[in-house]
Amino acid sequence: MVAVRALCEFTAKQGDLDLRFTPSPTAQEGIAGHALVAARRSANYESEISLNGEHGLLRVRGRADGYDPTLHRLEEIKTFRGDLGRMPENHRALHWAQARIYGWLMCRERGWTELTLALVYFDIASQQETVFTEVMTAAALEQFFVQQCARFLAWAEQELAHRQARDAAWSALVFPHPAFRTGQRELAQAVYQGVTSARCVLAQAPTGIGKTIGTLFPLLKAAPAQQLDKLFFLTAKTSGRSLALGAVALLKKTTPTLPLRVLELVARDKACEHPDKACHGDSCPLAKGFYDRLPQARAAAVRDGASGSVALRTVALEHAVCPYYLAQDLVRWSDLVIGDYNYYFDSSAMLYSMTLANQWRIAVLVDEAHNLIERGRKMYSAELDHGIFQRVRLLAPASVRKSIDKLSRCWTALLKEYAEPYQVLPALPDKFVNALQLCITNIGEFFSEYPTRIEVDLQRFYFDAIHFARMAEAFGDHSLCDISRQDGRDAVLCLRNVIPAPFLAPRFAATRSTTLFSATLSPWHFYSDTLGLPATTAWIDVASPFTAAQLTVRLVSTISTRFRQRADSVDPIIALMVRQYQERPGNYLTFFSSFDYLQAVTARLVALHPELPIWQQARRMDDAGREDFLARFAPGGRGIGFAVLGGSFGEGIDLPGDRLIGAFIATLGLPQMNPVNEQIMQRMQQRFGSGYDYTYLFPGLQKVVQAAGRVIRTPSDRGIVVLIDDRYPRPQIRALLPRWWQPE
Repeated sequence: MVAVRALCEFTAKQGDLDLRFTPSPTAQEGIAGHALVAARRSANYESEISLNGEHGLLRVRGRADGYDPTLHRLEEIKTFRGDLGRMPENHRALHWAQARIYGWLMCRERGWTELTLALVYFDIASQQETVFTEVMTAAALEQFFVQQCARFLAWAEQELAHRQARDAAWSALVFPHPAFRTGQRELAQAVYQGVTSARCVLAQAPTGIGKTIGTLFPLLKAAPAQQLDKLFFLTAKTSGRSLALGAVALLKKTTPTLPLRVLELVARDKACEHPDKACHGDSCPLAKGFYDRLPQARAAAVRDGASGSVALRTVALEHAVCPYYLAQDLVRWSDLVIGDYNYYFDSSAMLYSMTLANQWRIAVLVDEAHNLIERGRKMYSAELDHGIFQRVRLLAPASVRKSIDKLSRCWTALLKEYAEPYQVLPALPDKFVNALQLCITNIGEFFSEYPTRIEVDLQRFYFDAIHFARMAEAFGDHSLCDISRQDGRDAVLCLRNVIPAPFLAPRFAATRSTTLFSATLSPWHFYSDTLGLPATTAWIDVASPFTAAQLTVRLVSTISTRFRQRADSVDPIIALMVRQYQERPGNYLTFFSSFDYLQAVTARLVALHPELPIWQQARRMDDAGREDFLARFAPGGRGIGFAVLGGSFGEGIDLPGDRLIGAFIATLGLPQMNPVNEQIMQRMQQRFGSGYDYTYLFPGLQKVVQAAGRVIRTPSDRGIVVLIDDRYPRPQIRALLPRWWQPE
């Protein structure tokens, strides 16, 4: 089975990779454009016609955009913006190929001997149509169809053989360890049952049970019976991708012949070989003739099993093609795709759009899923900085200055009306948004007219403006529209997403099953509500493999870490830390709510106990600095590291054994109380009736438990966690701590 679009992209693309034409219209603009074209046709016009046909073992399916019986014309509709004359020829060739395939399928179904084909290009800015037509006989269309299918068939037969071998091997797959760890079988069963029953799963599973292999293995086992086409393993950080690749390596080590094609996706800026060049054949050598060399590169990558980004880069450079765009092509031919959340959940997510376009049956694993709320908010928020806009305005080309000046007047009026340091607008500023849309159109036309000109600030504003306009189209009670002026900076206009659920829910609905797993997903309804999980989602709280005897949890209720009492808390916290260190010397990690708090304690500690080894997290610490910080936690070492809760060292680091024997957490982890969070709390209260808990308490305790989880990493570890704040003994706080803890 292959979609018409996928067939043509495989067989009919040729020449250069060329991104100069213009950014594509949004999905909403594309849908609206198709609808408007159809509305202009006669009353008996047919839209979205389902078609299918066969050639040998190959079955081709798709939906033709429209058929006008008055003209006996099958139409392939493409929306665009900019100068159509600058569209590369290979784009037009691909569009004709799709029209001809649909033409034959239509002739075959309805018994026609001849048909008029039309490419209808609809300009979303002017709403004008440009139509190209050709008349072809059914025999000629059939010949074209057979030629394209024949070019694809050898590959399709290879893919079919791989699919059959894959399904047989996955069904017989054996767990790569002699036995499951405590809790690991329970997690694996939940994942398997979620896929077989077509339900999402929210799984809280503690560190140390092997969550990566415990979720990936059952998904592979279930895939053949559920006829899954793809599996996506999505992570918040690079370390998560490494763990997933490590699990794959383990499976292939125990089953060397395992037919499993794995693809690691990395960000474009990290994959680009020529960051100083533009993505077209006249600039980048890896874009020149890209589609001519792509078939050989694709075949080599599949043959060699190039899964990680390093191996894929090697294949790409051997065939002189761009590694980033080779990876995008290989998504279609991979079984397991490993990448960041944004590849599936973002507003322009590639994996999501490909899933819909190709009608794939997929299952998704979301690693460290507690991060998805904040990441989702960022994906569906947009902001425009007035200071950046002013710089763009001063240097703007003459052809776009009129629309930019109009936008400037709207912005000035808006800032006069809302002059406070922080204000939430009662409604979307429609005049501003309309002026912004006009600005986007004119800047897009400028870039289309002068594709080789480098206007960095204008381009940055352009893409920010496009995202803002898209978020404005979807604006609702899940988001805030606010203006803020902080630290003397220029005003920032923000569409601030608060509840990502309306945006993420369609992503979950497009999967056979999504399993979201993390050590901190309590309470489950907080994550289900804010992420938009289906009502049928299963919740599982996996028992810990650790025992209370391994971890001493001490609640210190005699010290307040509230902002007003912080100065008074410094000496008692130091006394507590020094006493514990003297009782049991070793490596400790201490967490505070802010850098200011951290620095106040470390300065006092150095003054009182200069002999005590300490090291601390710095503001804006780079990768090398983070590595140096972690290197201080050497086996058998002694000293105290200081870090900010919720930062780089609060999760995702592994310091087993005596590399870390204890943690002090001098905060409840609550987000800062400020005007933005207060507005978020109001919105949460309106939607869920638990504004304070959803805004402050639940996110805060999640960070505390994550940080404490750095101490016990293996069944042989022993350690202590000291929770410092007078609120920890409260029942509603203790209820959010892990079940296996027994606080003193």
